[in-house]
Amino acid sequence: MRVLILGGTVYLSKEVARQAAARGHHVTVAARGKSGGPPDGVEFIGIDRSSAEGVEPLRGKEFDAVIDVARIPAQVGPVLDALADGAAHWTFVSSISVYADHSKVDEALLEPAPDDSDDPDVALYGASKVTCENLVRERLGDKAFVVRPGLVFGPHDPNDRFGYWPLRVADGGEILAPGRPERLVQWIDVRNLAAWILDGAERRLSGTFDAITDAVGMGDFLDGVTESLQELGVEAPARFTWVPQEFLLEHGVNPWAGVESLGLWVPEPDYDGMLNRPAGPAVDAGLRLSTLAETVQAWWAAKSAEPELEASLSPEKEAEVLAAWHLHESERA
Repeated sequence: MRVLILGGTVYLSKEVARQAAARGHHVTVAARGKSGGPPDGVEFIGIDRSSAEGVEPLRGKEFDAVIDVARIPAQVGPVLDALADGAAHWTFVSSISVYADHSKVDEALLEPAPDDSDDPDVALYGASKVTCENLVRERLGDKAFVVRPGLVFGPHDPNDRFGYWPLRVADGGEILAPGRPERLVQWIDVRNLAAWILDGAERRLSGTFDAITDAVGMGDFLDGVTESLQELGVEAPARFTWVPQEFLLEHGVNPWAGVESLGLWVPEPDYDGMLNRPAGPAVDAGLRLSTLAETVQAWWAAKSAEPELEASLSPEKEAEVLAAWHLHESERA
């Protein structure tokens, strides 16, 4: 199968390229090449999606499968113009961020951004992905496979929202845990997502699916991380102190990502539906899911000796908030 991956040099798209080559497909990666290099054994075409002229090297080429992870609508139309007529199947990787109301599990979408929007503002991420989805469906029809991943975990994860937890558990001691142990969380292993994208291309799967595991409680997640590390022989005495979300927000702990943040924590009830999307339809369509232990252990094996996390809570901030929480509790006693 002739596979074109628009990207192919970073995280998910690079994992798709690696797996596609391992399956024996003829793989072409089209990108600027500034964010990293493609895997070994694949063809590289230099393009620049910031202008219509920049994708001309693709015009008229034919592929059995095209896989795109774009988030800027203005960069999708020119690629479709260049390639859609010669593509037998098209996968667009979207996001659960397209949903309008994250307080519940609902199918209503955000209002789409303009088709020609080139605004990279992260605040427009969901609306821009809606537009990209629409452009692909309008042009490809039943040859379009739209995948909406949740939070993507696994080896070489650049976003850190997962990586903080195995590293912190391995350090041991008292660990600040956010909110309620019962609060639901979800993720998708990058290797599972890449494999399903390729399975879908090989089977000519069409339609729109969330790509996610079944939700579990945050307490079960942290226990699972602990047990997974123990299986690797990484054991440090650790205990979790669960601190209410209101207290965390008052003391400068940020949810989700960024500086002084705790990954996988999003406030209730505003985000009750965001990490509780239905996994069943994608599983019924062939998505195979790794266990948490498999994901933790694969991430641990691939991590650098001393990862520099961009999204994490500093030890100093954690100690400060824990001390404030214990003082608060002693004053209430």
